[in-house]
Amino acid sequence: MCAVVAPENVEKFKAICAKWDVACAEIGEVTGETDRLIIEHNGDIVLDAPPSTIADEAPVYERPWARPEWQDGVQEQVDVEKPADVADAWLQLVASPALCSRDWITEQYDRYVRGNTVQARHADSGVLRIDETSGRGVSVSADASGRYTYLDPNMGARLALAESYRNVAVTGARPVAVTNCLNFGSPENPDVMWQFREAVHGLADGAKELGIPVSGGNVSFYNQTGETPILPTPVVGVLGVIDNVAHSVSHRVVNNGDSDVLVLLGETKDEFGGSVWQDISGAGLSGLPPQVDLANEAKLADFFCGSAENEKESGAAFGLTAAHDLSEGGLGQAVFEMLKDTGKGAELDLTNVHEDAFTALFSESASRVLVACSPDRVDRVVAEAGELGIPAAVIGSTNLTGEITFADGTPAAGQSVSMEALRTAWAGTLPGLFAHADAPNAAV
Repeated sequence: MCAVVAPENVEKFKAICAKWDVACAEIGEVTGETDRLIIEHNGDIVLDAPPSTIADEAPVYERPWARPEWQDGVQEQVDVEKPADVADAWLQLVASPALCSRDWITEQYDRYVRGNTVQARHADSGVLRIDETSGRGVSVSADASGRYTYLDPNMGARLALAESYRNVAVTGARPVAVTNCLNFGSPENPDVMWQFREAVHGLADGAKELGIPVSGGNVSFYNQTGETPILPTPVVGVLGVIDNVAHSVSHRVVNNGDSDVLVLLGETKDEFGGSVWQDISGAGLSGLPPQVDLANEAKLADFFCGSAENEKESGAAFGLTAAHDLSEGGLGQAVFEMLKDTGKGAELDLTNVHEDAFTALFSESASRVLVACSPDRVDRVVAEAGELGIPAAVIGSTNLTGEITFADGTPAAGQSVSMEALRTAWAGTLPGLFAHADAPNAAV
């Protein structure tokens, strides 16, 4: 990392580095000389050239690329089975490798940074306090879906950006920068090179639409077994800034004995291409991934972070008790993760989400967030969302039963699933696959 520091702040910068055990060294200075980069080593000048030549005239590979002949075939939509028993499907989804608990892995490592970690375990986005006096902090998230990107590389990269951006925004932090790790097979394969080209355009254009800079990143090629490349997987990270981490919005409700009203922000469509349900149901990998309009992501960010004109009018000011983005697993996964470990249950009414209960619960449409608030705040939350052009629907409320049920006369009425059953299914997958019964962390 290279940082530019004003001369009067050099010693202060060194002190900050020393506090965090980060090695640093002065390597030069910015001069008034026009368009000249001079680098010395052991007293010898090893580079003397206009810096623009290094940025704009570097060698460029023009590798052959071509849209794969098989792309049209995989984009042909294959209908997925939508069983009437949503409770059983819910148990299958939370236990899937894509959605199950990672505790067996993450609990083996220190997730706290000098006690300044505010949100970490199971949160949508990590929140760190960076100024102990003011409470100023950052929120960081990284997301990707190789399945989405395989179906449509351009849209897949946009979806990864959108999810990471949304994860940061729901904490109350304003997204300000993007980084990436672009993972692909061999660029000598024209199919892979096309996937890479499309994903880069999707990320670049998406960042431009959101008005957020890509500050850096890296590319990893030749990820394949023999001649079989991995699914194209652009991992997109987003960093946001929040003035006071004490005002950050949690990803789960608190069991204080009160009931929370659940409100779904965003529109739910029948979108199962590349979804987790399509995968575990045996429907393969086909169709188009969810289609994202990044203007809707910007609206959600304004809802949670405040508009540029009024930063104080944000999700935290509306009295939200929790907020959770919807992505893989859809609404069902968001409800489970919001209630998990709280002892709470919920009664849901999916009437205003989608006419089909299965689609309402497990579609993976983008630009959606589940929020919880106290009953006296519901009207304000819905009204503010409406002013920003965000669809909002009250979908139920939490209770102390530990069961998820569905209101009489609504989709899925009469069905129920216990939070304990969901948690058991969610927690048991990785220990069951990788841990010996007598090994540490075998049970979570």
